[in-house]
Amino acid sequence: MNRYLKGIAISSLVLGLVAAGCSKQEPAKQAGGNPTVGVAIYKFDDTFMTGVRNAISKAGEGKAQVDIVDSQNAQPTQNDKVDLFITKKVNALAINPVDRTAAGVIIEKAKKANIPVVFFNREPLPEDMQKWDKVYYVGAKAEESGTISGKLIVDYWKAHPEMDKNKDGVLQYVLLKGEPGHQDAELRTKFSVKAVEDAGIKVQKLAEDTAMWDRVKGQEKMAAFLAAHGDNIEAVFANNDDMALGAIEALKAKGYFKDGKFIPVVGVDATAPALKALEEGTLLGTVLNDASNQGKATFNLSYVLAQGQTPNKDNTGYEVVDGKYVWVPYKKITKDNMNEAK
Repeated sequence: MNRYLKGIAISSLVLGLVAAGCSKQEPAKQAGGNPTVGVAIYKFDDTFMTGVRNAISKAGEGKAQVDIVDSQNAQPTQNDKVDLFITKKVNALAINPVDRTAAGVIIEKAKKANIPVVFFNREPLPEDMQKWDKVYYVGAKAEESGTISGKLIVDYWKAHPEMDKNKDGVLQYVLLKGEPGHQDAELRTKFSVKAVEDAGIKVQKLAEDTAMWDRVKGQEKMAAFLAAHGDNIEAVFANNDDMALGAIEALKAKGYFKDGKFIPVVGVDATAPALKALEEGTLLGTVLNDASNQGKATFNLSYVLAQGQTPNKDNTGYEVVDGKYVWVPYKKITKDNMNEAK
């Protein structure tokens, strides 16, 4: 081989080695310098998560390429979406897990690819959160929403003695629960009832069933409650607004909310349909689960991480607790202050 050909061969080898080395670098930013954030929502047709999704998109405008996908309420589907994001070498992941116990597997994949991940709205197990220093969580403390729900019923009970239909001094209630095992469902259920008991009011649970956060299922379960217990029901707790609105439809079918026939129903989320029900007087109250700030905080953390920085209040606008958590507070919403939720 002459010197000229030998030089070309050596140059080609060097370039090949450089290219191979580049393939192991950090995920590359898109053309124009904006990072890419891969976002997976547990399901698109959840009313509250639609609000969070829209907030993420809005926060990312002009800053990042935000790719949002629907996991269709199936963890295997979400796992496939995450794998695709990793293959595409996104700069950060933002995951609303279908199953909180599956977060550990996602973290291990993200860590291997060195792609930081922000979970939101469904909190991974504490031990999973400690698996890597580039794992964060954005959400709200579910026990707080439960306590506020309970206090809404307490306030109404104290102001309206007629709520105690059988005059036995005991609150007879039914409860529509979200997804079994979901920390929000479990804590909202526990702390809503606890708030009533802490106020010195005796309670009797007539019925409790899961309606999976769903309005239609909420209506079906409430219809079954009414068939079994009729007018003995004195209050309805629902872990979210969609189920509360379903319960209201079932109650309307039985003649409630007209001619002075009323039963207090409380929900959580302060969604637009719930605020309309507040205005109409069919929903007693709800709890503002701040979709706007949850979405904005999720994007802000993802954006900062995508640029190789460590999130803090200065660069995200939100306080990061224990180095990993951003907590967005809940707020009591009634007809009197519903404009605050709007």
